[in-house]
Order: sequence, then C-alpha cells, then structure tokens
Amino acid sequence: MVDEPKYREIASDFEDKIKSGEEGWAPGDRLPPDGELAATYKASRNTVRQAIAFLLNRGVLEKEATGATLVRKPVDPFVTVVSADTGFGGFEGAAYESDVQAMNRRPAVTTPRVEIQEASGEIATELQLDQGSEVVIRHQERYIDDELWSMQTSYYPMSFVARGANRLLAVKDIAEGTRRYLDEAIDIKEIGSRDTMKVRAPNPIEAERFKIPEDGRIAVFETRQVGVDPSGASVRVTITIYPSDRNTFSMDTGELAERPPPGESS
Repeated sequence: MVDEPKYREIASDFEDKIKSGEEGWAPGDRLPPDGELAATYKASRNTVRQAIAFLLNRGVLEKEATGATLVRKPVDPFVTVVSADTGFGGFEGAAYESDVQAMNRRPAVTTPRVEIQEASGEIATELQLDQGSEVVIRHQERYIDDELWSMQTSYYPMSFVARGANRLLAVKDIAEGTRRYLDEAIDIKEIGSRDTMKVRAPNPIEAERFKIPEDGRIAVFETRQVGVDPSGASVRVTITIYPSDRNTFSMDTGELAERPPPGESS
C-alpha cells in the first residue's frame, strides 16, 4: 500500500478540524502562519503550502484580498426553477427579488454597467445583425446573502434606442424587466426564446469574481437565451454565468408542471 503524501495528511487533518468546529478553524477564521503550521506538523513550509493549495482548489479554503488564507464559509445552494415560460432567463427585475425573498434570503443587484460596442461573431449572428452593427450591452451582478451568485450580460440592437427605448442606456435597473419595458415602450414583444446551457471551467475573471479555482474543480453553468418576437426576429441575447457550487436548477414536467408549487393554492 502506497503511503499518502504528507501534504494530503495535513490537508485531511485541516478538514477534520473544520468539520469538528475546532476553535480557530471556524468559517471565516484565518489559518495560522505557514511557519507555525510547519512546526505543528513537523513538515516543511512547502509541504504545508501544498496542503493549503490542495484545499484552495477544493473550495474548502479561500484567499483574502490581503493574501491571508481563510476557512471558507459553507455555501447554501439556491434553487432556480426553470419553466417553459422563463427558460434559463431566470431572475429579471422584481421577479428576482421576490423569488429570493420567498426563500427567506437576501437579494441584491448591482447597478448596471452599460456599454455600446460593435457586434461581432456569435452575438451579431444571434441578433441577426451585420457584423459591426452597434449593440447596447448591459452587465449586472446578482447577489444572495452578500455572496455573488450570478453574472449576467444582455445584448440589444442599438436600433431599439433610436426607436425610443432610451432606458436601455440608463445606468439604472429596469425594475419591471426589459421584456416588459420593450413591449410597452416600442411595441417589441418577446413571445419566447431559444435557450441553451453548457458546463465549463471558469475563465480567470469568473474565477476571481466568484472566488473559485480556475482548474474546473468548481465548474460554471453558462446559459444563453435568445429572445424572439412574433416575426421570428431576435430581440436580445442574454448570457448568464452561474457557479455550480451555489446554484441548482429544477424543472417540473408533464402534469406536475400544471400544478401550483407546494404551499400555494390553485
């Protein structure tokens, strides 16, 4: 039988301390200095750092902005209900707040970051625009209980602004949701969407923002929703990134989909 590497023994002991709630190893606590840990475990500092790196990759520990290593707070996954009506579009406007509050949790949404850029590649194709046509891009981050839960980016043809949908350019949340706003403002009615989801490793920016390792041990869900109007023209493209350690998706089908959720009357 091959002996377990020393760093794995140390990492296992760290996890035992965390699980048992030992003093100094509670969520949010800082780990002792590498030198102190090395003396405790009669190991080199490099071995201790290997153990720490191993648990950082597993999401058991996390790095503070100062460089200190902390015991990571456990994440309570949030369940997003997927339906034929909403697809993977998920939280939009007031619906996001009400869904999260219904689970006795605290929602928060960042002020939108708005850009105007030339459309290229897949976005131009999906919006049925010529390469180089201008699009309005709205970026928002959504939080639950002060933890970043998803990052969403939506793309709209700049022609919508020319037609009167000026709020697309506003650095302010569209509380009623952009679908309802576009319908009321410029008679652009979205009747459905084409939705896809893929699972992949996070890119460096996503890993940093969500505080997850880049190596894919904690994957992200990337959902893409292309809204369509009655004529079949594309209205928007919305891409949402959800880290898999704090998000679960559920969907009822068949007759179950027609029944009210538990606790609600029909």
